[in-house]
Amino acid sequence: MAGWVPLAGVVVVLAVAGGFAAFAQTEAGEPGSGTESRLGVVWTSGDPDVAHRMCLMYTHAARKNKWFDHVRLVVWGPSAQLLATDAAVEAKVKAMMADGVEVQACVACADSYGVSDELRAMGIEVKGMGRPLSDMLKEGWHVLTF
Repeated sequence: MAGWVPLAGVVVVLAVAGGFAAFAQTEAGEPGSGTESRLGVVWTSGDPDVAHRMCLMYTHAARKNKWFDHVRLVVWGPSAQLLATDAAVEAKVKAMMADGVEVQACVACADSYGVSDELRAMGIEVKGMGRPLSDMLKEGWHVLTF
């Protein structure tokens, strides 16, 4: 059983990498056509390197390069505090929003860090995220977590 876990991780990584290549080679679906591609990025890490070097970089590129029709960033957990206290992270998220990335934040997490007002002031929708994330999964969104 212990050998199965690493093997499963390799299979998932290869499948995801192949999926990204496919999106880079095809155009996104037309809005309203039922073929719209949707990416949900659940950002939980409070690590600024993860934010700058992977999560925000990929999420923004996915929207700007039209790899997906709809891109949503979900700020959850320690990422809420990082976003509210790091000006460079805030600037990146605001640039993403200007380019069409939808940003939502978990209200329970934001409240627990005392940053709900700061996130709302950035134009981020702060709300309960359990149901919306469950709906995204049921609706077939591609979901990544960082």
